[in-house]
Amino acid sequence: MESSLIISYYKNLPNLALILKGLLVQSRKNFEVIVAEDDNAAETIEFLREWSLKADFPIQHIAQQKDDGFRKNQMLNRAILASKSDALIFIDGDCIPHRHFIKAYQKAISKGKILFGKRVNLGPIISNEIQKANSISRITLLNVLKSDSDKKKEGIYFPLLSLKIKDTGLLGCNWGILKEHLVAINGYDEDYISAGVGEDVDIEWRLTSIGLKMVSMKNKGIVYHIYHPKGYSDESVQANYKLLKEKKSAGHIACLNGLKKL
Repeated sequence: MESSLIISYYKNLPNLALILKGLLVQSRKNFEVIVAEDDNAAETIEFLREWSLKADFPIQHIAQQKDDGFRKNQMLNRAILASKSDALIFIDGDCIPHRHFIKAYQKAISKGKILFGKRVNLGPIISNEIQKANSISRITLLNVLKSDSDKKKEGIYFPLLSLKIKDTGLLGCNWGILKEHLVAINGYDEDYISAGVGEDVDIEWRLTSIGLKMVSMKNKGIVYHIYHPKGYSDESVQANYKLLKEKKSAGHIACLNGLKKL
């Protein structure tokens, strides 16, 4: 298995179906899919059982014992431990991969690198059209450019170089790394129990602190983010930033509440 694609998922089977359809048409294979469900829904088990029969890639399903609130980092850690590849790629359950997404990451992932991509923010109109049709056929560059989407330039596939010279900031919905580097910092910090910061800003800080280099996957590793209202408050994000500040002061690059206890 050349890579493990970990999908952070919560309560949206139609969107998950669109992601899996995007994975069916990948230009490069030899990957597994791990659905890290921050819930424990019986319908997800049946849904993935049916998909496993038709997919040309293996699917693992990791779930909570119960829906115990935002435990994304815990589920991501469990997925890391379950992965059968040394190369890990992370997306969220509302991000549809471009057909060359897996190929771009498999070609670029290597020791000492943090690969980070961006996302095309599909607008409400085109998102609704895609969801109603239950099809990814509407996701073409021309349709996106003509649509109500944001960050459209991120959808231009140009694998030779990035269209932007300076590009920083890891997004938890689109990034990749060798498993050994996550093990070195004890994985995701499970002290973060609300959305924002913990699954990207915190882990970027700790990985760069051990000397890893940030490498942009913009215009190479492309995902299309399906529109939805924001699911978290500014207050929770600020609380996470406060927690991040405390953790930086404490200096625990290998977090205390991570992989090793699992």
